[in-house]
Amino acid sequence: MFEQEPAIKALDAVFWSKTISMTNILEVMPAKDRNEWNEQLRTHSTPEYEPATVRETMTALLSQREKFFAQKVDGIFRALSGSHVTNQPQGFSKRMIISRAISCYGTTNHDVTNYIHDLRCVIAKFMGRDEPLSNLTYKEIDRMNHRTKFGVWHSFDGGAFRVKLFKVGTAHMEVHPDMAWRLNQVLAWLHPMAIPPASRAKPAKPRKDYPLQQNLLSFKVIHELQKGRFNRDTKSLSFFLDGLKIDQETSLVLQYLGGVPGGAFDWKFDYEVSDALNEITRTGTVPEAKSHQFYPTKEKLAALAVDLAEIGDTDQVVEPSAGLGALAAFLPPDRTTCIEISPLHCKVLEGKGFATICADFLSWAPAQKVDRICMNPPYGDGRGREHVKHAVSILRESGRLVAILPAGLRNKTLVEGWSHTWSEVYSDEFDGTGVSVALLTLKK
Repeated sequence: MFEQEPAIKALDAVFWSKTISMTNILEVMPAKDRNEWNEQLRTHSTPEYEPATVRETMTALLSQREKFFAQKVDGIFRALSGSHVTNQPQGFSKRMIISRAISCYGTTNHDVTNYIHDLRCVIAKFMGRDEPLSNLTYKEIDRMNHRTKFGVWHSFDGGAFRVKLFKVGTAHMEVHPDMAWRLNQVLAWLHPMAIPPASRAKPAKPRKDYPLQQNLLSFKVIHELQKGRFNRDTKSLSFFLDGLKIDQETSLVLQYLGGVPGGAFDWKFDYEVSDALNEITRTGTVPEAKSHQFYPTKEKLAALAVDLAEIGDTDQVVEPSAGLGALAAFLPPDRTTCIEISPLHCKVLEGKGFATICADFLSWAPAQKVDRICMNPPYGDGRGREHVKHAVSILRESGRLVAILPAGLRNKTLVEGWSHTWSEVYSDEFDGTGVSVALLTLKK
């Protein structure tokens, strides 16, 4: 520490780090080169920091930016484990495996996650998104390593790829077919004779069981969300940013999750929001109200619906399409099951302490029929009527159902053999829509 030569080498590394940070060259570098640079900075083995050396090195690096994209794809492919037969030599196949993502000490291997980050960067280019910062993917993989179960798929960036970790240290990856053929096209440019034409052809039909979502949050917003720091109760979030306030789009995401600003940099929630927030930063998706037909129920209407249900002291209750739990908040917490199709909404409901099942209600059935159902189903394409019919099929003969439905269905018979009681019409009860509704009470 007090000798001249190592002190100068340490200073050289500091100044090289500052010089490189003036560009985004480390962000666009392939993982192999990025790991080598980071190792030189860490061990103070960089070249001497002299004007001629700096000019020559930075000019060479910046001139290679266009090649880095193809080198990233090649580097990802070369980093795949050679001992797993699922890693096919003719290109990116359905399943890929990388070894040593987790070290023998249980820590997340930064150098290996760099290759997963390169995959994320390349796919972001294909999807027309901005560039994710280099530490973003490491944080997600590290969170998966320490906070979630092994052997479970975790979707990234709207389903563009997904990752599953195992205790032995391997990371299994599956790239969406719409991305895999593009990656193989880049490989074919580097290795024309190695990649067969079938592997670089666009799939004829999109896979229905593995949808690829568009219109994702920008990585700028995702990075800003990750900068939030939870207090001990994980119900409040503080931001320490360079700017005076967080981005408007970031604020909208926090509001969607039920956050209330408590100052310039603080947000407060009435539940543990960490799981829901992690889901957003990893997938880049916030379910759109229109696609999921999600419009939160206002308190007045929710309380009225629960009163009409006449829930007894032992009644088991189900709320289908539970959304963020506006109705569930008025239901008995120890006897209520929420059914919700959106994984993000499920995280919110679980954070609020509700028993939650992530499923499409129309294809879900309980082991035993239930006593009470309170629901605000989606309305589009006649789905309100479908949800009511399915709800009745899981209701006991002595049961009771209350549904908030479009006023256009008022006074119509939706289920034969059941008594229909309709409320008055309520207007402007859902923000962002002009729909009028009425409450239906069904009993045998």
